[in-house]
Amino acid sequence: MGDTLEFNEIYQEVKGSWNDGRLRFGKQNVVYKSTKTGKVDNITASEINLAQWRRVCLGHGIKLGTNSGQFYKYDGFRDTDLEKISEFFKANYKVEVTEKDMCVKGWNWGTAKFSGPLLSFDINDNSAFEIPLSNVSQCATGKNEVTLEFHQNDDTEVSLMEVRFYVPPSQTDERQDPVEAFAQNVLTKADVIQATGDAVCVFKELQCLTPRGRYDIRIYPSFLHLHGKTFDYKIPYTTVLRLFLLPHKDQRQMFFVISLDPPIKQGQTRYHFLILLFSKEEELSITLNMSEEDVERRFEGKLSKNMSGSLYEMVSRVMKSLVNRKITVPGNFQGHSGAQCITCSYKASSGLLYPLERGFIYVHKPPVHLRFEEISCVNFARGTTTTRSFDFEIETKQGNQYTFSSIEREEYGKLFDFVNAKKLNIKNRGFKEGMKGKIDEYSDSDEDKHDAYLERMKAEGKIREEGNDSDESGGSESDESFNPGEEDDDIAEEYDSNASPSDSSDDGEGGSDDGSPKKKKTPKKVKVVKERKERKPRREKKQKDKGGPKRPMSAYMLWLNASREQIKSENPGISITEISKKAGEMWKQLGKEDKEEWDEKAVEAKKNYEILKKEYMESGGGAAAAAAASSSKKESRKSAGKKEEKKRKSGGGDKERERSGGDSSFKSKEFIPTSSDSSDSEHKSKKSKRKKKESEEEEEAASTPASSEADSD
Repeated sequence: MGDTLEFNEIYQEVKGSWNDGRLRFGKQNVVYKSTKTGKVDNITASEINLAQWRRVCLGHGIKLGTNSGQFYKYDGFRDTDLEKISEFFKANYKVEVTEKDMCVKGWNWGTAKFSGPLLSFDINDNSAFEIPLSNVSQCATGKNEVTLEFHQNDDTEVSLMEVRFYVPPSQTDERQDPVEAFAQNVLTKADVIQATGDAVCVFKELQCLTPRGRYDIRIYPSFLHLHGKTFDYKIPYTTVLRLFLLPHKDQRQMFFVISLDPPIKQGQTRYHFLILLFSKEEELSITLNMSEEDVERRFEGKLSKNMSGSLYEMVSRVMKSLVNRKITVPGNFQGHSGAQCITCSYKASSGLLYPLERGFIYVHKPPVHLRFEEISCVNFARGTTTTRSFDFEIETKQGNQYTFSSIEREEYGKLFDFVNAKKLNIKNRGFKEGMKGKIDEYSDSDEDKHDAYLERMKAEGKIREEGNDSDESGGSESDESFNPGEEDDDIAEEYDSNASPSDSSDDGEGGSDDGSPKKKKTPKKVKVVKERKERKPRREKKQKDKGGPKRPMSAYMLWLNASREQIKSENPGISITEISKKAGEMWKQLGKEDKEEWDEKAVEAKKNYEILKKEYMESGGGAAAAAAASSSKKESRKSAGKKEEKKRKSGGGDKERERSGGDSSFKSKEFIPTSSDSSDSEHKSKKSKRKKKESEEEEEAASTPASSEADSD
């Protein structure tokens, strides 16, 4: 038999939800740690006085009782585990593990027994079900009836809302009402928040970031009361999971964070964290509403009746004593700027990421706490907008991913060393270790920095060049066989609308002039140039009327103008590009109701613009702009017409020269014309003469009507 027994995937019922965890039986104590919340149950071995083995819905379970009246139930064991656990309990705890059957008859008539914090409903001395009284949120009585209401857990798909017990009238004891006695037994152990008596102390007008506002915090012995102008929250100390005291990056403020499970609710909103912000310079003196003897007996020297000091110290000290939990502070991590946190963005908001000794916490919107135990791996990624920042990604074992972006590149080395020292799995470790030299380059100038994107673009350009070379080598026959004299015969002349590939050889397949059969030419690449249409004069831009009213802005631009200063103040040193990006992300995150407010403002601005524009036009303000626009259009049309006329006149002679003597400019001195070449040149000269004659006839026809009209006049 070893010193310890350990079991994985052991379940514990927490307010209607089954949370799995790890259970360890040691010689000195029994320790259970929840996988979901990290909460630890530590039961001293000498305190255990009861151990029951039971058949439950998740296999088998064990119920442990202590001398103080507390009960702990853990389910998920196998049938074969009973023997090992029984021997271990006998040898180390001197406690006999007894087997207890549960009643499954389905009867609803039995006996209610109160055993400390448990209400057990028994049928024939066997338990049918048990209710932890700490789950009870309200207890109401009626005639012969008691109704129990329960705290709700958001993680459960099906929740138990209430249970009603019928209590028959007592025949023996007429002095005490059995319904009232039943209710009193429930209320003594139930988690019912009753603000009876005076508060131990009150902190006035504390700044709260989550939920946002100014709240008076009243400290009661069993719960915390947040009293604001709009909402009130009552937080039992049993729901407080952890306490954090974190220094702000400016070294002038402090965050006090209270982690809650289950969270406080306001409508559909859930607040898992209560975040208070204090100034280090604020001082406070308080007097506890208790006698010195009660303070000494209750808090054992942790608090005194009269205390003074910094406000954040007073609040954290009182909370630590009442909740009885340690306060977590940042460890040895120190960033590039000397602070114990890193400025970054999560989702659409900017905040601070604190690397702790056992996890990470992000403050403040929305707050995130990630323990090292639930982290599967981390990843360092390059920033999407600029090379001066990087992203830090965390992936949990449940498959959730958290991306903290816009971290300054100077923080890279510090954060990488911290993650490496904590032995977290780095997703891109091989890549980063290969780039170890580039970790140092990360803080150098941009000129010396390796740019992966630039290298990739260079490689793609090289591939494209090689592809072009291969295309040229594959089609080299046409380039090498290029002969200016021959090629010109087969290509239609540019700007010649009547030219076609067949114009150069009217004979077709019939042969040459001397009657010899002509071989059919191999088809060559023919460049067909379409007739160039006359260009229309470029349309002039509409003249802007500078004296008119300014056009209205959209809803987004109105919101951006109102929020730009806030974005700059929350992100000092941010560039204009990053402001636009962050504003776009924030606009997407805005709710429908918030956007409707700016939509209404945009509609109102448009209405005002229409009114001003109408008044401006009626007063003749737009006439000058219209006249200027029309005159500029006329001038542009005149200049365009003159250019076209000049081009037409100069282009005619050039075309004739090209048609008549264009071939000779390409032929070398050694060129000896063949019969086919001479016939082609003769054909071309005939063609040019024919076209010239046709153009002269057209000019004559055009001038005749004008002269006849002059004669008639």
